Amino acid sequence: MPGPNQAEKAERFRQLHRGPRVLVLPNVWDVASARIIEESGYPAIATTSAGIANALGYPDGERISRLEMLSVVARITAATSVPVTADMEGGYGKRPEDMMETAHALIASGAIGMNLEDARDEDPATLADLSLQIEKIKALKETAASLGVNLVLNARTDIYLAGVGEPAMRLKRTVERLNAYRQAGADCLFAPGVKNRETIANLVKEVAGPLNILATTGTPPITELERLGVARVSCGSGPMRATLGLLRRIAKQLREEGGYSLMTEGAIPYAEANQLFENKK
Repeated sequence: MPGPNQAEKAERFRQLHRGPRVLVLPNVWDVASARIIEESGYPAIATTSAGIANALGYPDGERISRLEMLSVVARITAATSVPVTADMEGGYGKRPEDMMETAHALIASGAIGMNLEDARDEDPATLADLSLQIEKIKALKETAASLGVNLVLNARTDIYLAGVGEPAMRLKRTVERLNAYRQAGADCLFAPGVKNRETIANLVKEVAGPLNILATTGTPPITELERLGVARVSCGSGPMRATLGLLRRIAKQLREEGGYSLMTEGAIPYAEANQLFENKK
């Protein structure tokens, strides 16, 4: 069973969605990246499913098992002191009973929140049945509550990210889905792929809960998102892919130029990197 500290972390994380500042989450994929984010002063940590899957040799899209995903999450929670929320894709199962298993495993990992998306892995251009998604949310929340943790559930719809349906209907459908998820018990509502300022403003106005936006190319800057009323900004797999991009540039410079300035400039010193792991909670 989780201790009182885990329940307290869940409440602390929930409060971070209520302002006055927007909650910014540069998503992590291992203990090293999590410690960097914690050391940088962020009040909470969020994982990226794509980042963890790729780091372990899998493509994104629930190709990694629940056990492998949460083994990484457990390492992160053990090495950090701030609340940790996990990207659990579609919840690793299609039935409410599967969500009960996911909730048990998630709480056992030390996490206090999770993302749940509604795109279907077999066909990302279609969405999961709405009534089933509602039942999954209820099962996750109720199971976690029975374990003593008020799970902070971030319910996501991929209507904009996957370009589902007619463009003229996407705002209406996104609002309908996110409000249904909120009514089912979701704490935060995630609409990745939305970049237009007017659309974001409309979502803030019409969605009955804290709104989460994905930071990516074309997304308004954080100061503007905060002004529009966005509660949470996620970076998804962006930081992990940026790290891979740097490694690719280092490899190219070493091979083609024989230089290594890209590797040495801005690198964390060896002793400082080790120190990140000396002061575990």
